[in-house]
Amino acid sequence: MKLKQRVVLLAILLVIFIFTKVFLIDNLDTSAANREDQRAFQRMLAGLRVALDPRLEHTLQSPWEIAAQWVVPREVYPEDTPELGAVMHAMTTKKIIKADVGYKGTQLKALLILEGGQKVVFKPKRYARDYIVEGEPYAGYDRHNAEVAAFHLDRILGFRRAPLVVGRFVNLRTEIKPVATEQLLGTFMTVGNNTCFYGKCYYCRETEPACADGDVMEGSVTLWLPDVWPLQKHRHPWGRTYREGKLARWEYDESYCDAVKKTSPYDSGPRLLDIIDTAIFDYLIGNADRHHYESFQDDEGASMLILLDNAKSFGNPALDERSILAPLYQCCIIRVSTWNRLNYLKNGVLKSALKTAMSHDPISPVLSDPHLDALDQRLLSILATVKQCTDQFGPDVVLVEDRMTLSHL
Repeated sequence: MKLKQRVVLLAILLVIFIFTKVFLIDNLDTSAANREDQRAFQRMLAGLRVALDPRLEHTLQSPWEIAAQWVVPREVYPEDTPELGAVMHAMTTKKIIKADVGYKGTQLKALLILEGGQKVVFKPKRYARDYIVEGEPYAGYDRHNAEVAAFHLDRILGFRRAPLVVGRFVNLRTEIKPVATEQLLGTFMTVGNNTCFYGKCYYCRETEPACADGDVMEGSVTLWLPDVWPLQKHRHPWGRTYREGKLARWEYDESYCDAVKKTSPYDSGPRLLDIIDTAIFDYLIGNADRHHYESFQDDEGASMLILLDNAKSFGNPALDERSILAPLYQCCIIRVSTWNRLNYLKNGVLKSALKTAMSHDPISPVLSDPHLDALDQRLLSILATVKQCTDQFGPDVVLVEDRMTLSHL
C-alpha cells in the first residue's frame, strides 16, 4: 500500500475512533444523568410524608434560621430536608404576635408575624373543597388549599422553587384581633354567628368578607422568604391582557418564542427553561393567572423563577386550559430532568404521590378527588405535547440538558 493511501486510511480510522469515543462518552453521560434522575425520584418518593414534628436535630435551634439557610439562587429548600416537618410544625403552631393587612395585591390576605419574628402570609378559606369555580380560568377568589397543594407538587416535580406552605386553623377572636393593627382590625365584622374580615387589597370589599366557622378560620400560611434575598418582579412573556377582545402577541403569533429567545434574560441562561417548567407546573394545577413572576434581585437571569402566589389554581377540575402550555408548545424545548420526572409520574403515580404528600397537613384532605384525577389527565396532555415536538424537531433539539450543582454552605 502506498504511503498516501496509508495516510488516508489512518486518517479515516482516526476520525471513526474519535466519533465512536465521543458517541460512547455522550451515551455514558446521558445514561449516568438518567440514573441520577431516577435516584432523585426515588429519594423524593421516600421523603413524601412530612410529619409535623417540633423536634429539631439541626445545630441551629430556630426553625426560622434553618429555613432561611436553605435558600440559594436556584432553590428555596434543598432536596434533603430532614427539618422540613419541624419548620412546618412551627408555621402552623407558633404564637401569632402581630397581624396586619396583606402586602400589595388583588386578593385578600393577612400578614402575620409569628413568635421568633418570622413573617408568614395567611390566606383564608373562601370555598368548600368540592366547589367549582366557573368562568375564566383565572376567575374567583384565591384558594388557600391550592397554595398547599401547589407547594407539595413543587416538591414532587423536583423544582423546589415554591416557598413553604402549610394549612393552619386560626381563632380570629383570640389569636388575631388582640394583636391586629388598626388597619386590619377596622375590616372585622360579625355575620350571623361568624367572625369575618375583608382586609385591604385591590378587590377587597366590605360586601365580600371571608368568614370563619364561628371564630375559627381555616387557611394557609406561606413562609416569607428571607429579607437578605430581595425579589425582583418581571412581566411574564406569556402573560394575558385580561381585556376582552384584545389578544396578547403569543396568542396569535406562532413564531412568538423566536422573538422571546432574542430578548434578555431569555437569550441565555436558565430563565427560558424555568418559564417552560413553570408552564408545566401551572397547567397541572390549572393556574392561568401568572401575568408576572419573581426572581431574586440583580441576578442577571441566573436565579430561579420563584413559584409564588399559586392560589388561582384547582378551581375547575373539568377545565384543562391548554393555553397555559403555550411556552412549551411554541418553544418546543424542555429540560431532560423535567422530562424524566414527568415520565416517572405516569400511570397514577402523580395522583398517589400528591395525596401522600398532603396527608399530614392540618387541613387535610387538601383537594377533592376530581382535582387529583385531573392532575393525571393533564400529565398525559403534557407528555403528548412534548412527543409532538420531538416528532417534529427530534429529541436532540427538544430535550435540553441544564443541570446545576447547588451549594447550601
